[in-house]
Amino acid sequence: MRKNSQKNSRVNARVQQVLAEIIRGRIHDPRISPMTTVVSVQVAPDLKTCKAYISVLGSEKEQQKTMEGLGSALGFIRRELASSLNLRNTPEITFIPDQSIGYGVDMIHKIETIAQEDAEHIRMRGEEEDIID
Repeated sequence: MRKNSQKNSRVNARVQQVLAEIIRGRIHDPRISPMTTVVSVQVAPDLKTCKAYISVLGSEKEQQKTMEGLGSALGFIRRELASSLNLRNTPEITFIPDQSIGYGVDMIHKIETIAQEDAEHIRMRGEEEDIID
């Protein structure tokens, strides 16, 4: 199976879906934040390894605790993944922290702040022009 094949894309999507379900509903570790998202998954073509990109909305400490919790639950997660998927091999999972969702939220906040400042500046200029006229 080639890296960009249709089969590999389907396997990636299914592993991502099942992994998200396992993290959200079957792990009861208090270290894992409820705001944890599986952003993407890359399963190797030989199905032996898997990189799971995990995003945690919250502080750096919450991210670190969540990654520790996922690391300690790795055996359970892999076993659940094997029972949910019918794959020849169950991949070894590597969790990689992903900052993209937090970065996007931060950028949206900055854009909204600038837009509000611009709207206020335009409103103030309109009031100045009314005074001058």
